[in-house]
Amino acid sequence: MILSIARTALVALRRDRASLALSFVLPVAFFSIFAVIFGGQHNTTPRVTAIVVDQDQSQGSQQLVNALKQEGSLNVLTDHSSKGKSAEHEPYDAASAEAAVKAGDAPVALIIPKGFGAHPISFGPEHAGTSIQMLNDSSDPIAPQVVMGLLQKAAMTSMPEAMAQQGMDYSSQYVGGFTPEQKKRMEEGLADLRKELQTKKNEPAAAQASDDNGFAGIVRVDKRSVVGQAQNNNIISYYAAAIGVMFLLFTASGSAGSLLDEAESGALDRVLSSRVTMSTLLGGKLFYNTLLAFLQLVIMFLWGWAFFKLDFFAHIPGFIVMGICSSVAIAAFGILLASMCHTRAQLGAVSTLLILMMSAIGGSMFPRYLMPPAVQKAGLFTINAWAIEGFNKVFWYDQPLTSLWPQVSVLLAVALVLFLLARRIARRWEYA
Repeated sequence: MILSIARTALVALRRDRASLALSFVLPVAFFSIFAVIFGGQHNTTPRVTAIVVDQDQSQGSQQLVNALKQEGSLNVLTDHSSKGKSAEHEPYDAASAEAAVKAGDAPVALIIPKGFGAHPISFGPEHAGTSIQMLNDSSDPIAPQVVMGLLQKAAMTSMPEAMAQQGMDYSSQYVGGFTPEQKKRMEEGLADLRKELQTKKNEPAAAQASDDNGFAGIVRVDKRSVVGQAQNNNIISYYAAAIGVMFLLFTASGSAGSLLDEAESGALDRVLSSRVTMSTLLGGKLFYNTLLAFLQLVIMFLWGWAFFKLDFFAHIPGFIVMGICSSVAIAAFGILLASMCHTRAQLGAVSTLLILMMSAIGGSMFPRYLMPPAVQKAGLFTINAWAIEGFNKVFWYDQPLTSLWPQVSVLLAVALVLFLLARRIARRWEYA
């Protein structure tokens, strides 16, 4: 009897495709996503975009910049497109580099000051070296650490001559003067080192790289956060947007499922037999679901303001723009899912699978900047990524409404396309 009951349950599970998907497809899908995100990170470093401004233009500073460009984990930017002249590029200066970090174009900028080439290495308190200034976005705590480590490594591999010369000067001052014979040998050693460096210039970048032996601090760096210091705990806005969008997707799909209930009960046929068209019906449900999603976002952010000191009221215009655009895209997504499915069980399985996958790669569960580049690009195909990026521009970067046009355009375009697809698929109810 026990085996018969178990066999009957297995047959029922096989027939119920929704339960089957939730039982087997969803776990495998999530395992695959997180394996891609985390699987190779034990031996790799996330690729970081860093702006480098060389104000010194000395041999030593140029060697350091070239070494940074050869690092596979860095995307070094030294120039940018001129305003209104997309085909021309201008070198970054300190002001434009800081503005780029504030705008979210890069999480880190390095400013190499004048005089760096004369005193690049930090040896002792009186030989502190010329400080490189690091400007960073405090919303990304990983990027400054990555750049700091690679900067020290690049300094060690690109400026051994400067290290040797400054070490000699330091020893001469504190140990005592060298004899003429010792000075001659040191000069010969430096000459050999120069020849070796000249030879290595023609070698591939991979052949010049060396392992970081953990020696840190040979180049002095002064850090300064240019984003987030004047904010009032606005990192909470990221979590409000990320978690809010994910649960709005669930709410919208569940609410749009009323279409399936109406079709099953026969109410949909009676509505369509009146003067209400399918386009009008779907438009009304789109408006209702948009309003519901927007109210949920309002409550989410008000809760953050009341209990987590989120600076909400200073960003009302941007919140309204992003809230409405995100809500209409989410509402259209829910209506499309309801139009595609035939039963509530199917809608539950399909929506759970798609929403959790979108949330995983779109940044609702894990920040996208910590994901591999391929996963970051895949996240751009989700509503989550565009909505979260827009809310970050409003609450974290304090950017004007005009800067939201990429996110607004994408979300509204997605809403229009999804609604038109839902309208086309919903024709089956008109001819049933």
